[in-house]
Amino acid sequence: MAIRLVTFDALHTLIKPRLPIHVQYSQTFEPYLGVLDPGALQRSFKTALKQLQRKKPVYQGGSDEWWGEVIKRTAIGAGADLSDVNDSLDHIVPRLLHRFSSKEGYELYDDALPCLQHLNHLGMRTGLITNADRRMLAVLDDLDITKYLQPILISEIEEVEKPKREIFARAGRSVGELKENILHVGDELKADYHGAQKAGLRALLIRRPGPDGEGEHKEADEDLNNVDVVTSLVDVVLRMRRNFCLSIVLQNGLQR
Repeated sequence: MAIRLVTFDALHTLIKPRLPIHVQYSQTFEPYLGVLDPGALQRSFKTALKQLQRKKPVYQGGSDEWWGEVIKRTAIGAGADLSDVNDSLDHIVPRLLHRFSSKEGYELYDDALPCLQHLNHLGMRTGLITNADRRMLAVLDDLDITKYLQPILISEIEEVEKPKREIFARAGRSVGELKENILHVGDELKADYHGAQKAGLRALLIRRPGPDGEGEHKEADEDLNNVDVVTSLVDVVLRMRRNFCLSIVLQNGLQR
């Protein structure tokens, strides 16, 4: 079956933080909490994020409150004074929420826009399936790529997240495509790659070499044997070109 819809994860697939997240947190914290150790901030953020993802999946309670708790735990875990954190949260949280709602906090990978444009030129739909909150809509608008993405499924809005089969199924239903005709591309082995496969889609895992791949979701014990890996979105375009050419050949053969 020919691929007619390619869906992408957002963070670390199409977009990346303009600076490492812990650096952007540090810059926002500093006027209120002083200078915090970068390594401690990085570790504390990852811990706080995992805790909230387990405790309140799909941004239960609302994403602003959810991220406010992540921000608070990150600061305290990095050694900030508790009373200072409580006194300054009303200033810090809105600033970080705003920063990560726009191109102030995020930027496109160099290969993202060309990839979307090439796939659209081949006649393929391109969409987004992300475990993000609704602020991602503003990020996509600010980066000027919303027009290339249909459907857009955001876990907070859908109230379901990858790797659940339902969010992948909704992508196909929303544009009338069979699951066999959909390819999903993302950086999380469980959520993106295995999640898409279990939902009946085809899947590619992205693992960029060098600094561009540093933020990708990698587990220390992940097994990439028999996993279909690409090193850039250029690879996705090349594969879809071959898919397109093959479908034309097969179509011409059937018409003879």
